Amino acid sequence: PEMEKYTFARREGVVIKSRDGLDLVAYLTLPAGVEPKNLPLVLNVHGGPWARDSWGYDPEAQWLANRGYACLQVNFRASSGFGKKFLNAGNAQWGTGKMQDDLTDAVKWAVSKGYADPKRVCIFGGSYGGYATLAGLVFTPGVYSCGVDIVGPSNLKTLLESVPPYWAPLKKQFTLRIGP
Repeated sequence: PEMEKYTFARREGVVIKSRDGLDLVAYLTLPAGVEPKNLPLVLNVHGGPWARDSWGYDPEAQWLANRGYACLQVNFRASSGFGKKFLNAGNAQWGTGKMQDDLTDAVKWAVSKGYADPKRVCIFGGSYGGYATLAGLVFTPGVYSCGVDIVGPSNLKTLLESVPPYWAPLKKQFTLRIGP
């Protein structure tokens, strides 16, 4: 009840087609009281990557929208909750692979729909989202004007080498998912 006095940004579910035909479920949060055209955009990439964005109140998206940014959160291949085929489509696709293409395709979608100003796009995320931020800035620098990496690994070789002994059962899965 205490939140009823506040105006929240509109959040809508959208489906974005990847360049190879996958349906990517995404959420677009737009600032309240502003025409949803040519806005600065923050692509907020979830961590994991074996996690997902879901419908509902998202404090980061609301915080960004409150400051005038459109916020796009896309469930790229390897996100959980969309079946094994979708999850496994991300195997060995980190960095320059199709997971990153999905993020680029989502930005291009937002620009093509007129929501985002192509000169004011930020990529932002923590953990895997931080890695995707660094990869986006390095491999597709023309797409992003800036990025924010929160605890993202910058080197996959050292990431795999740093897996602690008590994670040994997961190391095989990490190697499969990240790639050789």
